[in-house]
Amino acid sequence: MDAMISLDSDTAILNCIDLSEQDISKSVRLLKQACLDSGFFYITNHGISQELMDEVFVESKRFFHLPIEEKMKVLRNHNNRGYTPILDETLDPSNQINGDYKEGYYIGIEMPGTESRTDRPFYRPNLWPSEEVLPGWRQTMEQYHKKALEVAKAVSRIIALSLDLESEFFCKPDMLGEPIAVLRLLHYEARDSDPANGIYGAGSHTDYGLLTLLATDNVMGLQICKDKDAQPQIWEYVKPLKGGLIVNLGDMLERWSNCIFRSTLHRVIVYGREERYSIAYFVEPSHDCIVECLSSCKSESRPPKFPPVKCATYLSQRYKDTHRDLS
Repeated sequence: MDAMISLDSDTAILNCIDLSEQDISKSVRLLKQACLDSGFFYITNHGISQELMDEVFVESKRFFHLPIEEKMKVLRNHNNRGYTPILDETLDPSNQINGDYKEGYYIGIEMPGTESRTDRPFYRPNLWPSEEVLPGWRQTMEQYHKKALEVAKAVSRIIALSLDLESEFFCKPDMLGEPIAVLRLLHYEARDSDPANGIYGAGSHTDYGLLTLLATDNVMGLQICKDKDAQPQIWEYVKPLKGGLIVNLGDMLERWSNCIFRSTLHRVIVYGREERYSIAYFVEPSHDCIVECLSSCKSESRPPKFPPVKCATYLSQRYKDTHRDLS
């Protein structure tokens, strides 16, 4: 029987893919169904130890519990590295009265020799809290970043096979060979969301890139809308999975697949006055990668829905759309 996870009628039923499964055809079938149905699924046995995942959450809390003056010393720069305060990001400006009631921290991939290159903003050096203030913090985040990229590549191979591509299609040098991969620590305030009045932990949005890996604590909050064109929209909670990761597809994969695969709307709704923590890992191809409709996903009756776009151009615009001081 195929692995699925459910809670109740208000909770999404998602496929669960075991990355240690020897029958790759089973994994491809489960993932393809998830990509067609919802764009969200779980993965287990992914290779990141529970000890490391727990450590990342502990270190994340250590940072967010610092005085605001200390956090502001590593305030996000224009290369999107560092700390993002409460209300800094507005993911759904048409429905939000303020920004998101969350704070975050961006950690990207560093590539030597790009410090002064204006065409490589997503490979610039990271901002790090002082070692005196948070000893060992950087090392923990760099270790998780490295492990998460390995997991993302493993998932990308199954995605490629589900699109009838070679398994290494997304791992080529101009794609995940030099990825724009961003680890983002997130902390949601203990503030009740009120969607009817435009108050959200995180507003409704789709992710920008190829895929996202998400680790969460045990506090419910993530919701998905499988049909963004439905009126009214139907929102379902995604249940946390201890030790597992939630995976969702991004806009670039939707463009590659000509909308066959879903980049699904999601948001965070926080109730009960509980703080919520999550660890998101956003994976995009290299700066110069041209994202365009795959030949297997277009035909005379199904022409490409989007023009080709360079990855860095698309990402830069999306950040400007959602971060107040970049717009």
